[in-house]
Amino acid sequence: MSAPARTDLVPGLRRGVRLVHDPVRDRSALLYPEGVLLLNDTAAAVLRHCDGRRGADGITAQLAAEYDGVDAGQVRELLADLAGRRLLALDGTGAPALARPAAGLPGAPVRTPAPLGLVAELTHRCPLQCTYCANPLELTRHRDELDTDQWLRLLDQARGLGVLQVHLTGGEPLLRRDLAAVVGHAHRLGLYTNLITSGLPLDAARVAELADAGLDHVQLSVQDADPRRADTVAGLAAHERKLAAAALLTGAGLPLTVNAVLHRGNVARLGALADLAVALGADRVELAHTQYYGWAWRNRAHLAPGEAQVRQAERDVAAARERHGDRIEIVHVAADHHSGTAKPCMDGWGRRQLVVAPDGTVLPCLAAAQLPGLRLPNAVTDGLAASWHDSPAFNRYRGTDWMPEPCRGCALRELDHGGCRCQAYQLTGDAGATDPACRLSPHHHLVTGPHPVDDPAPVPRRMR
Repeated sequence: MSAPARTDLVPGLRRGVRLVHDPVRDRSALLYPEGVLLLNDTAAAVLRHCDGRRGADGITAQLAAEYDGVDAGQVRELLADLAGRRLLALDGTGAPALARPAAGLPGAPVRTPAPLGLVAELTHRCPLQCTYCANPLELTRHRDELDTDQWLRLLDQARGLGVLQVHLTGGEPLLRRDLAAVVGHAHRLGLYTNLITSGLPLDAARVAELADAGLDHVQLSVQDADPRRADTVAGLAAHERKLAAAALLTGAGLPLTVNAVLHRGNVARLGALADLAVALGADRVELAHTQYYGWAWRNRAHLAPGEAQVRQAERDVAAARERHGDRIEIVHVAADHHSGTAKPCMDGWGRRQLVVAPDGTVLPCLAAAQLPGLRLPNAVTDGLAASWHDSPAFNRYRGTDWMPEPCRGCALRELDHGGCRCQAYQLTGDAGATDPACRLSPHHHLVTGPHPVDDPAPVPRRMR
């Protein structure tokens, strides 16, 4: 016997989720800490009636007064689906879904693909020395960084191009004295702002400044659940300062994600890292296995866990989800080297997101600068729209026509988008090869075999 349909749903937006209308696409969208969900007209109509006070029956009745053929069961299914994605709360604690317009030109033709997200690397400067950092080995100097006005103009271009979410990262973006100005401008454009930070340096005045500027969400990194080991990885006594930063952020009402990069040295404490995030009052915890680019690639032999550790991590994630229930969202970014499937890097090359480096270089992904023969555009000299749509760099691996076999004939090609071009290049010397993380790749043994050790000890990230 099926469970009776619930009639007591009182839907509202979870903390950190916003409903906007995007005039560039003439569509509504839900913006949330790590993503964008474009809505069809039906879903948008339902959400506009979710005020955190009215029940599902009341919403259905209001919709029936406005539209023909409203199905109460389908309304509840939609609400349940969005709640399952942790976009809606159904217990009356959610906020009203008031659609805020994002800046743009109503009715302007959209050239596809239109990007949804911009990764803005404001600086490569950072007080930490993490060996798993994905920044390039050749770090951009302070003197070569874009200035404030250049970043503000770039945000204008991004919004006109279709971007709805900007990830402010580095290095350490808090080292930019103009960070609040960048956040404020993005907020006025209707962009969802996600600050990715180590929490150093941060104090109550800076938190208040960023919150007042309209910051939407903060992702705070932690190196380990064990303070001593965490400080060893960071290269300085940072752990307690991070805990203090988390308290300041949650105290200001900012949605918080705790991010921990997993590697051989800390993966055994995955469960303790989830427990720490709960204790800090985080809304989410992201437990992400190391992505081997930049400094992490140089230190791969020291960082890569064995398969037994990876399988134990999967069990530990399941146990943490069981232990904490709905109190926190636990996101696990699995180690693709042991999964047999390739990750859809950046949701596909030149498909949904773009990266701008500190000096204005426009990249299809964070590590693309290493690929030979890829002439990269610059946001200042070339413009963001031309960089995204017309540059050879962004069109080189866009779509599926470039793919070799077995990717070209694979049913997963529209899901994994051929995997990671940078990983393919690093492991095979050919950026167009099938990602060796895929079990069908002729080079799959390169990710399953032992990694050669080039340095007797891991090399800390340092700006030379």
